[in-house]
Parts: sequence; structure tokens; C-alpha cells
Amino acid sequence: MKKNVIGIDIGGSTTKIGGFRFEEGHAPQLIEPLFVRATDPITSLYGAFGKFTLQNDLPLDRIDRVMMTGVGSSFSEQPIYGLPCHKVSEFTCVGLGGLYLSGLQEAIVVSMGTGTALIHAKAKSVDADGRPILHNENDTVVDYLGGTGVGGGTLVGLTKRLIGVDTIEHIEQLCAEGNIDNVDLRVGDISRDRFPNMNEKLTAANFGKVSDLATPNDIALGVSNLVAETIFMMAIFAARSFGLKDIVLIGNLTTMPSVRRVFEGLQNNFGVRFLIPENSQFGTVIGAALYR
Repeated sequence: MKKNVIGIDIGGSTTKIGGFRFEEGHAPQLIEPLFVRATDPITSLYGAFGKFTLQNDLPLDRIDRVMMTGVGSSFSEQPIYGLPCHKVSEFTCVGLGGLYLSGLQEAIVVSMGTGTALIHAKAKSVDADGRPILHNENDTVVDYLGGTGVGGGTLVGLTKRLIGVDTIEHIEQLCAEGNIDNVDLRVGDISRDRFPNMNEKLTAANFGKVSDLATPNDIALGVSNLVAETIFMMAIFAARSFGLKDIVLIGNLTTMPSVRRVFEGLQNNFGVRFLIPENSQFGTVIGAALYR
């Protein structure tokens, strides 16, 4: 018998929703996730739910349950259209979603949203295809390691204050034409010595060389670089503490080319592997839908 489970990640004004079709003896089938924006969490929740069920031809009587997570889930205490709703820890969802999307049995999972959370996740067993078996905390070890307040909120807040731009789309357009050498101080700028295993292009100080002639494009790229490099180093330290090389990135910031380039460009310098899987921006809600 097939069962449909919906996961909902409720933010302040953005809600992500996804789901799985579960059938005995078969791997869960992902239902394509989506997100909606609205002026408040409840409007966002019901807007996302209606759009998702209509788009995927899911009548209410074919939905087994709804799993909710995210800071905005505290605003919804009642069943949704009579469907049973269960709340799941956001950190558990991050771990489950990161392992599912990457196919790894163990990894550091970094959720890059308004702020940044770091999770150590390890599935206790794998299936016949070598993929992790992920149901809940009984099958998976999920530890919240901490995080940083540096994230998407930092990016938007600083660019708004510095150059008057406060949407991710516009920030990314500016970053595409920015020159980081007009903003950041590099290792090669402060020493003629060549240090073993150190790339002279590594940042010595974010905004440490900001020029009077720096354009809004340069400033936007500098802020993006600051945010990405801070998260990058936090993830490196977390991975080293567990002796791991695999780091999975999820969350909205994974869709930004300027952020992705930092992780892709620096990983070889530190002997780790950063993975940005397909549907990475939906990692948390996918983890919520997996939980049972």
C-alpha cells in the first residue's frame, strides 16, 4: 500500500514543502519540493500546502500525515485540513535530509539559511544499494554541533546597509561583476615568502584591503565571500573533529554561484570534499518528510 507523507519547513515568510511516496519493499519516491513566500508564516504554510497538493494531484485522503519543522512551526498548533501533524526537530531534519540527498552514511551537514547550523549525521546501516537507511533518530545518530550567526541574513543585512541592495537575486547579479582584489587582503599581499601547502590566494583578512574605488559589485562580492569563507572554516573544523572529509551543504545559500565557488575553489587546499547535491535548498524539508 502506498503512503504519501508531506514535510513542511515553515520559516518567517517562506515555507518549503516536499514529500515522499512510501511503498512496502521499495525505496521512498521523492515528490518534487517547492517553496512559496508570503507576509506571515500561516499564510505561507497554507499557500504552500494548497499549491503542492494541487500541483502533484494529491487529494487529502491520500495523505498519510504531515511532518512540520522550522521556526515557524510554532505558529501552527492545529491539524491542517484535518490531517494529523507532527513536529520534528529541525536539527534532526537537517541530518536526515543531508544524508538522503548525498547518499552518504556519515557526514557533516551544514545548513546555510538565515544563520548557519552544523550537524554530524551518521546512519547506523545501509540498504542493499549502499544507501543510508533513514527513518528517525533510532536509525540515525544526529548531533547538533553548534553554528554561527553568519549566514544569509548577514549577507542581505550587510549589503542593504552598505550598498542599498537587499534581495538575493540582485546581490548575485552584482557579485557576477565584482573584483574581490578590491576588497579582501590575500596571503600573497602580505608576504613574499611561500608557505608550504598554503595558497597565496587564500584570504588573510576579509575587507582588509577595501579600496576607495571599490564598486557596489566589489562590495557585494566581498560580503558574499566573507559569509561563505566563515561558514567554510566552521565546517572544516567540525569535519576535522570527527575525522571526516565529506561535508554536505544544504539551504538557500547553496543556490548562489558566488557562494558555491568559494567551497569548490578552496576544498582542495584543506583535503575535504564539499557536496552540494541536487535539491540542496530543500534539504531540511526533505528530512522532515523522511521522518517516521
